[in-house]
Amino acid sequence: MDCTVRWIADAGMVMQAETGSGHIVTMDGAPEGGGRNLAPRPMEMLLVGAGGCTAYDVVLILKRGRQAVTGCDVQIKAERAETDPKVFTKLNMHFVVSGRGLSEAVVARAVALSHEKYCSATAMLGRTAEITTSIELRDTTAA
Repeated sequence: MDCTVRWIADAGMVMQAETGSGHIVTMDGAPEGGGRNLAPRPMEMLLVGAGGCTAYDVVLILKRGRQAVTGCDVQIKAERAETDPKVFTKLNMHFVVSGRGLSEAVVARAVALSHEKYCSATAMLGRTAEITTSIELRDTTAA
């Protein structure tokens, strides 16, 4: 896995990354750091990656378990250290999982498996941050 990050010099603190799979991602800094707030911050991208990684796992685990999952949102709230390096110190990942007749125990097990076994992103972030999870189920049976 690889990527190239390039500073776009005439755009303040805008960085453009090209992933090994050929996708382009733009990042920017906060105005007080020389950025112009044109794109997500690099640290926000870490949260995006962690949320995507764990949501992917949860959906895949539920589908493989023949659960009727129709949606999965992960709402992440993060706290960072006050001094440099300002690593994440606390993360709460709130999973809103939609589907027909989903069992809270089955969804909780999928979330646990993601964090204990499969999600590389949360495994790395868990080295500096306390990670907590919560689950909300939305039954789409009547819909």
